[in-house]
Amino acid sequence: MDALRPTVFRGQGFSLRGDKNRFVLPAAFRQAVREASYNNKTICLTKHDRFKCLTAFGLARVDGFRSRLEREQDVHGKDFDWDMMAQQLYGCDEAPFDDSGRFVIPDHLIRLAGINEQLYFRGAGDFIFIWAPEELAGAGEGWESAQAACADFVAGAGKKGGKG
Repeated sequence: MDALRPTVFRGQGFSLRGDKNRFVLPAAFRQAVREASYNNKTICLTKHDRFKCLTAFGLARVDGFRSRLEREQDVHGKDFDWDMMAQQLYGCDEAPFDDSGRFVIPDHLIRLAGINEQLYFRGAGDFIFIWAPEELAGAGEGWESAQAACADFVAGAGKKGGKG
């Protein structure tokens, strides 16, 4: 990853749960995640702090967590809970993916995000949203474009009847 130009995650994709409980990181994101992980095939996963979904990013983002903590402390002063935010940031899980993008999401994240058999991926600049379609459908106002795109992926997967 170029230090002057951070990786930007954009686009969208979809995956069905496959054999060995694996999902597939869509091709649109594989190279970006690899670049954002110092050319390693590793994706970092964590529960989103507000929505019932996951966020995904590369290892390089972890390097910026301390600076983020320091900025938050400068803004909030003595009311800032460094330990709480640190455990939220650094508590992410690292999952390797193969050349085909297959990776396993830890069970605790599957439960926290309400994931069943399908995933919808949506680029968000610094990270990727990973939604269970059912959870995204109930996300409310502001998510209409993502909801419509996800619904199309779900309908397409139903027609194919195959794995994504």
